[in-house]
Amino acid sequence: MITREDVATVIHLDLRSGAAALDAAAPLRARIARQLGLAGLPEPDYPLFLVVDTPAGLTDHQRQYELLTTYRAVGEVRMLVLLVGSAPGSYAGEDEAFQPDRRLERPSILRSSGIALLWAGDLRSARTALEQPAPDDPDALAVLVDLLSVPDVFLRVLDDLGSLPEAVATPGVRLLEQDLPPEVRERAWRDALRRFAGEDTEPAPDLPVATWSGADLPEPLRGLATGRSGRDQRHREPGGLADSAYGSCARALDQARSTLAGLRALTGLLRASHREAFEADLDQAREALGQYRELVTTALHSDGGSGAAPSSAEAAARLAALGLRVPSAEGVGERIGEGLREFAKKLMGQKLALRAVAQRFTGLAGQVEPVPGSALLPKLADHSAEAVARRSGTRGGPLPDFVTGPAATALAAAAGALGALWQWPLALLAVIVPLVFFGVAGLGASRLRDEPAAHRSAGPRIAAVGGAAAGLAVAYTTDPPAWLSTAGLLVGAVLAVETARRLWDAAAAYWAAGQGATALRRALDGLDGLLAEVVREHWAAEERLYCADAARSVAGMLRATAAAADAEAVPAPEQVPVHAGPVADPLAAESWLDNPSALEGDAFAASDDVDDEDAGWASAYTRQGERSWDEPADGWHPAAMPADPWEDHTSATPRWLDRESGEGGSELVATLADDLTDAAMVAMNQYWGAVERGQAGTRAIHNTEVRVRELLSSARHHLRRNGVLAPPPFAAAHRTRTGSANLLGTDPHGLAELVGAETDRRAVVQLSSPEQGTLLSRDPDAAVWIRFAPQAVRGEVETAWRAGGSPQPEDVLWTSSGRYAGLIRLTPLRMGVVENVRPYQSPQQNPGGDWLEYEAKDGDRW
Repeated sequence: MITREDVATVIHLDLRSGAAALDAAAPLRARIARQLGLAGLPEPDYPLFLVVDTPAGLTDHQRQYELLTTYRAVGEVRMLVLLVGSAPGSYAGEDEAFQPDRRLERPSILRSSGIALLWAGDLRSARTALEQPAPDDPDALAVLVDLLSVPDVFLRVLDDLGSLPEAVATPGVRLLEQDLPPEVRERAWRDALRRFAGEDTEPAPDLPVATWSGADLPEPLRGLATGRSGRDQRHREPGGLADSAYGSCARALDQARSTLAGLRALTGLLRASHREAFEADLDQAREALGQYRELVTTALHSDGGSGAAPSSAEAAARLAALGLRVPSAEGVGERIGEGLREFAKKLMGQKLALRAVAQRFTGLAGQVEPVPGSALLPKLADHSAEAVARRSGTRGGPLPDFVTGPAATALAAAAGALGALWQWPLALLAVIVPLVFFGVAGLGASRLRDEPAAHRSAGPRIAAVGGAAAGLAVAYTTDPPAWLSTAGLLVGAVLAVETARRLWDAAAAYWAAGQGATALRRALDGLDGLLAEVVREHWAAEERLYCADAARSVAGMLRATAAAADAEAVPAPEQVPVHAGPVADPLAAESWLDNPSALEGDAFAASDDVDDEDAGWASAYTRQGERSWDEPADGWHPAAMPADPWEDHTSATPRWLDRESGEGGSELVATLADDLTDAAMVAMNQYWGAVERGQAGTRAIHNTEVRVRELLSSARHHLRRNGVLAPPPFAAAHRTRTGSANLLGTDPHGLAELVGAETDRRAVVQLSSPEQGTLLSRDPDAAVWIRFAPQAVRGEVETAWRAGGSPQPEDVLWTSSGRYAGLIRLTPLRMGVVENVRPYQSPQQNPGGDWLEYEAKDGDRW
């Protein structure tokens, strides 16, 4: 990025009118300070002055030139004097080679290095012979001044003039201006502002980090947002109060689980002590769970009931008394400001609108902000004794699958059939298997206190009886041998016992679930998780609270910036001209070059009897207690003169200027929005420093808003002044700007043809009068040519040269700003045309003897 201090600024002065008010240092500095201040620029270290004057004014304004050449600055003062019009009559001796009106008298003070004269005797703006514009036609002069105001062009012209004899030349020009029509430019500007600001919608609360358009959080923020959610750290101190309470409940539940295993075996069916032991273990687990619940409740109130997170040291002390350990947060919050800055840069680099970025920061604030323990109290209700009791009862629910499923029925039927392969009188043995199932159902109901799972399903018992009847029928039909019937009885008995055991196991498990063993385990895990959450919420509480506040501050600042962009996007009301009647001379109504400059108002005028000529000049920046040139005065209307005295005076196109206006390319609005994003990043530089220092308060936000408005104004001024092709000074260096076809919708081939044209005298229009033409050097090699074009179209122009087979000139000046391209020819004057005169003291006219006068006709040559 180019800083504002690095931007060379050409300062304009028109000495053709109002020069008398600038005969002292104070009013001159006030004029310059106001011009720079309105452009938002500081005092330059290396001033560049573009002075418009007449040839006669060179000697008439010697005091002003002396003040300019001795302008107080850190570096060298460089000045380009643009002379318009013919030279005045002058003394001509017998030995003079040139008659009056054929000589240019220059004060010797303008012979210093870094000063040059460009003499345009006639601007030759007429496109047809029927037109008769003045030699100093304001519209043509405005274009020439606009061209020379491009710092790259100014410096190149100044350097090339310095290489010519006497540092004086006359210009010849041929220009091409590529720009947008004002209405297209303004519409694109407003669309870019709206795109840059985004829609005014409310952010979604607690937006997950994973959904942030793939934007990964920088490391300083990632640790705060996700580091606290890890469950691999112990939150209970071994042997502490919390660990003991948790261990008591966990051991009771483990013992109950071991007892339940014995109850689900056949021994549990035969002995009632297993059920009693299981119930005792559950009672002990409930009591231990109640104690652990009280400890968790105490931990939730560790903030003292204030609803706000206490300091890290205080929270750690309170939790340590409960046997809890808050992990160290050393080094976590060292780079929060840097992380927020990087996060904003990533999001804005993804071309998200300001309000969308503000939503992300609001979501980040909710993600990292510590939750006070009192806010977690509602979660405790899910693990209360009543909630556990509600989840414990499963009576009336579906029976286990094995009890009601076809497997148990089939096994019971098979066992009954195998045990009944007898004939009378041994057929009585067929009741053994059904008795096993009836016995298990009866004992189960007794052990489980009439648990419906033990007897509600009559399927296995009915199947056993049915299987026995079927076995008897088979036996009477087939008359099996005794050994086969005995074997069948043994197999059926074993199968019946195993099926009965599995039925009992399922029934006991079903009954145990209804006693609350599973609900107690779930409640214990839930309370422990809630306790771990309390500890995590106290981890790095101060750092996370600061990060959340800073993120919300950034979000507020971004929304304020978006509001400023919305305000900038509102079209200004059309101004109605104040002229009630017709204007005799249209050019006279808006001729800023003929009338006193808009920068010459009373606000700049200083008293002629100022004791200290340097005193108070800097107050022009403050503009306190005085009316600035752009503030309405009595009887003044904004339409009476343009807002910028160097703009809107080129409606009449001179013959040496071709204007090519496009309707806007496909990437116009996107490019302008990216420029605005770069401006916002520059404006927020100081704000990020305030965030890192912990001073991101209302004042920092206000200063940032002011800075944003300044940069928005600067961006708009740059767009109007230099067009859309040239990147603004604050544009990011890594961005590649697209060409004229995508920005303007124009063809670069015409520009390439003009810049690559042969250096022939007829390629340009010489800005000289017929009388001045005899004063120009006849040596064609003495002229200096300057080819120039905006740097933004360099790639397109060079591509067009290669495609057309044209040689590529090596001396092209690629300007960093401006919207002009073309050719400039600097033709020196013939030897003897420039006459240098030196000053002498005139005590009679100036008793103080504090400034020099030039005697134009004393014959004292340099």
